Amino acid sequence: MEWLTAENLIAVFTALLGVLVSAGAVWYERRVPHQRRIGYRVQLDTAIGGGTAHSAVTGAGPGVAVRRGFFNASPDLADATLVLLRIENDGALSVTSDHYTDGDDHGLTVEFEGRHVKAVVVTAPDHPRLLSHFPDTWTGPAEGATSVLLPKVPLNRGAHYKLLVLLGGGPIGSPVTVDGNIAEGHVHVNHSTTPDDEAPVFSGVARTVTVVLTACVVALAAIIVREEVPPPMGCARGTLTVTGSTAFAPVVRELAKKYEKDCAGATVIVDAHGSTAGIRELAAAGAKGGKGGKGSPAVVALSDGRKPGGYPKLRESMVAVSLFTLVVHADVPVDDLSLDRIRRIYRGEITDWSAVGGPRLPILLVSRDANSGTREVFQRRVLGRNEPAHSSRDCEHRDDAEARVIRCELDSTEQVLDTVARLPGALGYSELRAASALKGVRRIAIDGRAANVDELGASGYPYREIEYAYTWGEPPIDSLTAGFLAYLTRGAGQDVVRVHGHLPCATPRGLRICGDG
Repeated sequence: MEWLTAENLIAVFTALLGVLVSAGAVWYERRVPHQRRIGYRVQLDTAIGGGTAHSAVTGAGPGVAVRRGFFNASPDLADATLVLLRIENDGALSVTSDHYTDGDDHGLTVEFEGRHVKAVVVTAPDHPRLLSHFPDTWTGPAEGATSVLLPKVPLNRGAHYKLLVLLGGGPIGSPVTVDGNIAEGHVHVNHSTTPDDEAPVFSGVARTVTVVLTACVVALAAIIVREEVPPPMGCARGTLTVTGSTAFAPVVRELAKKYEKDCAGATVIVDAHGSTAGIRELAAAGAKGGKGGKGSPAVVALSDGRKPGGYPKLRESMVAVSLFTLVVHADVPVDDLSLDRIRRIYRGEITDWSAVGGPRLPILLVSRDANSGTREVFQRRVLGRNEPAHSSRDCEHRDDAEARVIRCELDSTEQVLDTVARLPGALGYSELRAASALKGVRRIAIDGRAANVDELGASGYPYREIEYAYTWGEPPIDSLTAGFLAYLTRGAGQDVVRVHGHLPCATPRGLRICGDG
């Protein structure tokens, strides 16, 4: 079995380890930490009395404190000690008063072995509302008691309060315990490196899972790096010319660079002059029999929409759904036009922006020439008819005094966008991404529907078309033409197509939309 290699076995083992650790962590988080816990720890236990008894644990004894003032003058403090006790919710769930089950009058019991309680102070600087659960009716410990009964204080996760207890009669370091019964939980001693450390951001389980998964990712990455990335399917040597749509030309230029980088010996020349001009160029090259007088020429023509009639030998491949948009000079504050108003503008019935909510400014129509697929799509899907005649050479002044509109024709999408950005009042059209990247123009929605590739098929946006790639007949399967076409329509080139704002026809959603035409 070819796949049974050391690298593959390591990869499978690493992947299984990652899955098992993740599953175990989920189980552990669901079954173990999700319980109620109240933790406690002694943060201070110190002598303040000169006669404090010796501690077998700490070695502390008489003379460990220098007393002045009240502490030295009061005989009741001769054997006194101070204990600071922190009580907190360090579990995964909140604790309410109903979760304390020891009795009706108290929730927890603090026991000071060998010492008796003189006074208690409760503090909660970070959670002052907790003090409301120590009402005036809570009298604290009785005189000489060795324990303190605490009320049923509700604690959210991480909430805490502290007891500062004045004790007498015993050594420092004597055991301090907190007892109590918690429904679905328990009380326990916890620890902190410093008195007021916060709980860690990640639990121990989370840290373990992170370390194991990181190790798995590193192992898999090492295996992947060791493998040489194979060239794309269909790599071939030679020179290929891609012509046709100027709107799709930015996609093809980037694809050509990537293909040449991945396929040594391949040269892809992008020479776009418009969809119709590209179809004619391909047909002329095919009629000559291709290079050497035979076979399919190394030419691919891209067209915004299907080719015109009269070219029966051209073979088409659907590439992507392309979106187009109307664009206007940035100083015209119009963001939406109805189909009816667009058609009236191009018929010459509306000639000033003030008629559609804009400033008093003549409308200048900046269009593409007759070879443009972008123009053909605009006429067919938006206007429902041909554009009016060419009436201006500079796109600003009327050359034909009888023309109802000022309209010029340019050779490329880039020229249209540059002219619209330069001339106040100019209106044109463009491929979506090119229009989005240029300053000085703004896009116009149609009937309230903006051009958005993510909403294709649902919004009903009209100014869109399928991008087709045409070849002269069926190119040989091992040819550069066939290889680049596969790269464009089905291979890694789809990522580039998507980045440029088009929807590849080979994707599930693209197949549905491209199939509907």
